[in-house]
Amino acid sequence: MALAFASHARRLLLAGAGAGAPARSFHAEPYQAKVGVVEFLNGVGKGVETHAAKLEEAVGGDLQRLLEARTLRLKKLGIPCKHRKLILSFAHKYRLGLWKPRAEPRKVE
Repeated sequence: MALAFASHARRLLLAGAGAGAPARSFHAEPYQAKVGVVEFLNGVGKGVETHAAKLEEAVGGDLQRLLEARTLRLKKLGIPCKHRKLILSFAHKYRLGLWKPRAEPRKVE
């Protein structure tokens, strides 16, 4: 009985040690140190970066105001539906800390 408990406790301790580390971190990805509106939109990619000048002027270059923007405000700026959905989706992920723009854009193959 004591031996079964000891092996179970050891397994829990070993599992808890790596719980904070990501499961698939094969190599470190370089991220932007300071993220602005342009860097955020370049990180999203998929054609959203074409609206960088328009959005930067509308939010005054403040990323926090872009993260708080709603779909109606983006629609009034003339941003297409698909790009609005991408911006809002990535803004939500960024607020939660699940996504950051990379230092260099991904290579599309």
